[in-house]
Amino acid sequence: MSVRITVALIAFPFAIALSDSALASGDGLTPIEKLGKKIFFDKNLSIKQNQACASCHTPEAGWAGPTSAINAHGAVYEGSIMGRFGNRKPPSSAYASLAPIFYADYGNRLLGDNDEELANDPLFVGGNFWDGRATGWKLGNPAADQAQGPFLNPVEQALPDAACVVYRVCEGGYDDLFDQVWGGKACQIGWPKNVQRECRKTNGSVRLSAEDRQKVDQAYDRVALSIAAFEASKASNAFSSKLDAHRAGLYEFTQQEALGREIFRGRGLCSQCHVGTPGPGAAPPLFTDFTYDNLGVPRNPKNPFSMDNPDWSDPGLAGLLATVPDYRQYAAANLGKHKVPTLRNVGLGSCEAADKNDDDCIVKAYTHNGYFKSLKTVVHFYNTRDVKASCESLGIEDATEAVALANDCWPEPEVAENVNADELGDLGLTAEEEDALVAFMLTMSDGYLEDDDDDNEEDD
Repeated sequence: MSVRITVALIAFPFAIALSDSALASGDGLTPIEKLGKKIFFDKNLSIKQNQACASCHTPEAGWAGPTSAINAHGAVYEGSIMGRFGNRKPPSSAYASLAPIFYADYGNRLLGDNDEELANDPLFVGGNFWDGRATGWKLGNPAADQAQGPFLNPVEQALPDAACVVYRVCEGGYDDLFDQVWGGKACQIGWPKNVQRECRKTNGSVRLSAEDRQKVDQAYDRVALSIAAFEASKASNAFSSKLDAHRAGLYEFTQQEALGREIFRGRGLCSQCHVGTPGPGAAPPLFTDFTYDNLGVPRNPKNPFSMDNPDWSDPGLAGLLATVPDYRQYAAANLGKHKVPTLRNVGLGSCEAADKNDDDCIVKAYTHNGYFKSLKTVVHFYNTRDVKASCESLGIEDATEAVALANDCWPEPEVAENVNADELGDLGLTAEEEDALVAFMLTMSDGYLEDDDDDNEEDD
């Protein structure tokens, strides 16, 4: 485990040197973290000036999607341009900064396993996005690589040119902070007179000199590194849950939570992928091994992208591997696999975790396509996936979670290849044990150990 932690720590060195002021610390966030926060919450950094990173990654929802009406159905959020949708639900941005740079582990040597099969078919580890395509190979930081994606994605923030992101950051009222963090000339770029007009077009193009384009490219990398710094700050990676309090001797698990932890580590097989580091004084557990898996999750029939493309199935990790010459041969063996997410904040803000009188709770969506709407149902699926009849065998097509539960069936996997049949599907847990697992996972939500500083709200 210490080797794995070392890999994670070297996953996010800054590729560009920071000015001295960016490294200064004090109360609350550092300057670069404050800058990243301002960028993270800035809706102007989208083509219609109506969508920020925080629109899909809000603190009250565990830095994931906050809208019950969306989560309860397709779970995919509409982009800045009305009617444009991606194909996956927003993952949590919290703790994502701790993912190692994407790599192939031939033989899984980090765990001391020299299995001959793994030597021929490596285990892929790290990166961000559900499919790992934010590898960290560009900026030395998967969270920073990920941060650059949505700005220019036509179904997300949809800006036509990286120059538009940089221009709006430099003209956004916090250019002094940008200069403080990255040096006094960070925003000194010769902008053309039509830059604002071009940045409002879906096909806009900002014409710059070669020198200014180079400055823009450097500034765009610095924008992403600033966001990654905020995502790595205590505002995002708070480690303030009941579980953290328990590890510090400040919280005693209930009988149900303690039973859930026992099942999590044992018969539930959860810790096979959602690994923890037990013991006082050890590094806080992240409850992920940063690998990829096909759990046999059904297609989400309410996903707008799937509705428009009924023959499409999500390739997951295989989509990335097919684009990398050295890894292309492994694409088929990884079809349908998606990143194992951290379980930290998995229930934060959810109605399962809320007081019965809380009307502001959130219906959350789970797994890469948002098929599941509660932790209880996710656990029940893990427990009974291979026990129940398939909905299709009962003549039920495109069954939602509610339809599947009502008919005591599960739909066929979205991708039938490479389904994990070793660690889930027929766990033999009782309903009470399923509930205990959920109770234990709810102890992983931040906010129990409150900080006097409120760093999780948008600046005035």
